[in-house]
Amino acid sequence: MHSEEKPLFRAIGTISGTSMDAIDVALVETDGVRHVHPLAGGAYPYPETLRQSLRAVIADSVRAEHDPLDDLEAGVTAAFAAAIRQCLVDTGTDPASIDLVGFHGQTIFHRPERRLTRQLGDGPALASALEIPVVYRFRHADVAAGGQGAPLVPLYHAALAAELPQPLMVLNLGGVANVSYLDGEIIIACDTGPASALIDDAMQRYFNRDYDAGGEIAARGKVNASVLAALLDNPFFAAKPPKSLDRNDFHARAGIITTLPPEDQIATLTAFTVAATAQALDHVPRKPLRWLVTGGGRHNQAMMRGFTEALGVPVEPVETVGWNGDLLEAECFAYLAARSRRGLPLSLPTTTGVPTPMPGGEFCSPQLKP
Repeated sequence: MHSEEKPLFRAIGTISGTSMDAIDVALVETDGVRHVHPLAGGAYPYPETLRQSLRAVIADSVRAEHDPLDDLEAGVTAAFAAAIRQCLVDTGTDPASIDLVGFHGQTIFHRPERRLTRQLGDGPALASALEIPVVYRFRHADVAAGGQGAPLVPLYHAALAAELPQPLMVLNLGGVANVSYLDGEIIIACDTGPASALIDDAMQRYFNRDYDAGGEIAARGKVNASVLAALLDNPFFAAKPPKSLDRNDFHARAGIITTLPPEDQIATLTAFTVAATAQALDHVPRKPLRWLVTGGGRHNQAMMRGFTEALGVPVEPVETVGWNGDLLEAECFAYLAARSRRGLPLSLPTTTGVPTPMPGGEFCSPQLKP
């Protein structure tokens, strides 16, 4: 590691999201402040048996909270180690050149209102397996202090966007939609409502597809205005940030759409995502000059057209400014690992609701082998 007052770290960041479709690995050169230089990365599948075991635990909240799960945690740690090793090979990177690994692990239980969060992943074991120092348990200090523990990506968005015209909104479209509002020192973040979760579930139910590729089905359907208005009649949208959602929080209320033809359901749910997201403008000081969109939803052309019409400013994939929308979250945990080593905050009162800017992460040195 470098010894200057503001060291540059060559750090690896890793995360697997709630879909568990892959372990994302990204290599970043960063000082944990404004110097951010993404280098390379890739996505590596979980072993299918491990993925099935994780899904079973996540579906059983009592087990997820209380069981030791030592074997499962060892499996997660081994899968992340294998993904990191493969990424080093694929990118021609010398493991000895890596200063730090940011290891998010796999979230299986998250109840911030009870000051509880659990991500499977053994930091000391990963450090020893790779012979590289590891930072893990990124969310725990925030949640213990009364924060939501999420989102943790806004500070990384702010570093990436430091030279871009502001105010700027970065929109992440996964199962749930969340935003980072960036205007100089002002950073505000929150979940805004559903993104793809309701659409994906309806696509599976009626069309036996995982998602609406390109927004094709939404483009064929008609938006039902009265059903859309009923969906938007929800106190969540008026609540001030920070605020967060579980993937399934809107599913019960969204049952009202089932009276519509399937294509109209998809069109109406897509319009719901757009309208819900637009209400985030009620909670920020100034109208953003543009929106940059990351996450899988940026590929849904019907949704992107809807955003452009609703927001009245440019709405573009993050690739427009040279960011990698597939690796942004993995890159973030490389960046946060560097911040953790420097004792800098990973979250703010305006991003997670934590009472004061909150450092976090736990550091593990490799155990030297005899």
